[in-house]
Amino acid sequence: MYTVGIDIGSITAKAALLQDGRLISTNLIFTGYNSATAGKKVFSELLLAAGMNDTSGIKVVSTGYGRSSVDFADKAITEITCHAAGAYFLNEKIRFIIDIGGQDSKAILLDEKGKVKNFVMNDKCAAGTGRFLEVMARALEINLDDFGALSLDAQNPAQISSLCTVFAESEVISLISKGVARENIIAGIHESIGSRIVALAARTGLTTPLMVTGGVAKNVGLLGALEKALGFKPDVSKYAQLTGAIGAAVLANKL
Repeated sequence: MYTVGIDIGSITAKAALLQDGRLISTNLIFTGYNSATAGKKVFSELLLAAGMNDTSGIKVVSTGYGRSSVDFADKAITEITCHAAGAYFLNEKIRFIIDIGGQDSKAILLDEKGKVKNFVMNDKCAAGTGRFLEVMARALEINLDDFGALSLDAQNPAQISSLCTVFAESEVISLISKGVARENIIAGIHESIGSRIVALAARTGLTTPLMVTGGVAKNVGLLGALEKALGFKPDVSKYAQLTGAIGAAVLANKL
């Protein structure tokens, strides 16, 4: 049996293909301005890469902020549930998830069967999300792909007191005018995000083993800041950005 999970995020659209519960293919593209088009494209490219032309009999579950735009899906399921299923699929020992996406961050507590016991979301403010980091990278005139690695060279991380995107940008510009090194500013941004997210997670019953998911998990500087704030090294899968899509495909197997 083939199942597909499609995760339409604010920045990227992801898809995962499972055959009898085994992951065989994934795909990731930018969402763009039309999430419905992104859903169709990420799905068709996924099947093309797997050499599949016949879509009949394939169960599809959509998730993410644009899940309702995937009109060919058999069911739409929230990203909280899908991330839980995806993390558990990748590592059955996981009991806690920190997911940092483009528009929000989430802390999810799991039971021994990978079901959601409790969760909390930071969805009222872009602080600490992918969009926030994009704004900071633009202010510092740095490619976002280089943002994380550059902070590893910091000798004296700057103090960033605000995580409101507007105020933090002003604070960063002020630090630039004072001649503070970019790497120290970035490290300060990461440490502020790390402490904020860990405080969010503590409200949910933070425990271990803990997995970090979402596109921001590719940022090595932020992962280092999270590790410092947590006091231990979290688990990060190579499929971190695809966890929601994988979870959606897992849940499609139960339809």
